[in-house]
Amino acid sequence: MTKLKLKKHLAVLPKEDVINLVLSLYDASAEAKMYLEMYLTPDYSAALERYKKIIRNEFFPARGFYDKPSFATCRKAISDFKKLKADAISLGDLMLYYIELGCEYTMTFGDMWKQYYTTLETNFEKALKHISDHNLEEHFRPRIESMLKSTQCGWGFSDTLWDMYYDYYGCQE
Repeated sequence: MTKLKLKKHLAVLPKEDVINLVLSLYDASAEAKMYLEMYLTPDYSAALERYKKIIRNEFFPARGFYDKPSFATCRKAISDFKKLKADAISLGDLMLYYIELGCEYTMTFGDMWKQYYTTLETNFEKALKHISDHNLEEHFRPRIESMLKSTQCGWGFSDTLWDMYYDYYGCQE
């Protein structure tokens, strides 16, 4: 069904039927429930912490050790948070948190494989673009620079991150 068909169908339903439909949707899906809660009371701090915990668990699980964190799980967490219509600062925070944990992971456990670094570089680029698009540079600059200064590892990863940063902000260390 297209959005247009859905809109036409909803437009002719009595108000009580629309309310019952929304309540059924609320009960049927955890994602719908979270979306509706955010729509009605937009407090992203609890949701942000929930999604940060998902990402942290990929790199540093409470028990055990993952030798290959799931980047797909991290991307899905960011995508799901974005679907909640999160404010730009909260979304930028989560995007940057993902990269910070990736850097912390490699600094903790040593050099990783090339695709590991490539994936983090790609997602760092996305975070920088989001931050730039929403004019949040001054808000995130100290945090980004702190992360970059504490990350010195293989495959030219650190240099690539610094180069990306310079490309966006034209600054020098």
